[in-house]
Amino acid sequence: MPSARTETFLLVDGENIDATLGGSLLGRRPAPEERPRWDRVRDYARAVFDQPVRPLFFLNGSGQVPMPFVQALDALDFKPVLISGPPEVKVVDVAIQRTLEALAERENGGDVLLASHDGDFAPQVEALLLGERRVGVLGFRELISSSLRDLDGLELYDLEDDVGAFTVPLPRIKVIPIERFDPWTLLG
Repeated sequence: MPSARTETFLLVDGENIDATLGGSLLGRRPAPEERPRWDRVRDYARAVFDQPVRPLFFLNGSGQVPMPFVQALDALDFKPVLISGPPEVKVVDVAIQRTLEALAERENGGDVLLASHDGDFAPQVEALLLGERRVGVLGFRELISSSLRDLDGLELYDLEDDVGAFTVPLPRIKVIPIERFDPWTLLG
C-alpha cells in the first residue's frame, strides 16, 4: 500500500450535484449564475482541514463531453475524471466507490471530502470513518441521504451556507440551527 503526504482528497460527483441543484432545488436547469463556483469549493476543501487538496471531478464521458467545462475545471486545478461505460451502469458512482475503497486501503491515505448527496456511497464512507482520517460530505444539508447523514463521525458541510459556493441565494426551505438564526433576514 503506497504512502502519501497529508492532503485532502475532494471527490466531486458532478452529476449528482447538478441533478440535485436543478431537480430538487430549482425545478429546472440552473442558470450559469446559479451553479457552484468550483474554485470556492476547492478553496474551502483546502481550508477546512488546513492542508493541500487534490480535487477530482467525476463526469460521465459516455456521450457528449462538455469540453469547455472540462477545460475550465482543469484551469481551476481540478482533475477531470471522465468515465464511460454501458448505459445501465452508473459509471460515475462506480468510479467514486472504487476511489473511496482505494483511499481506505492507502496508508496515510489522506482526509476525504465527498461532494454528493448519494447514499450509494455510505458503505465506502463508513469504511473511511473507521480510520484516523477526517471525512466530510459537501452538499445541500437537507438533501443529503440519511444513510450518509446518520454515519457517526461524518462532518457535513453545506455548499451554500458553509462553503459559499454560490453568487446568488438559492430558493431553499431549510432547517436553521438556532445559533445561526438571524431574525433580520425575515424582516429586511
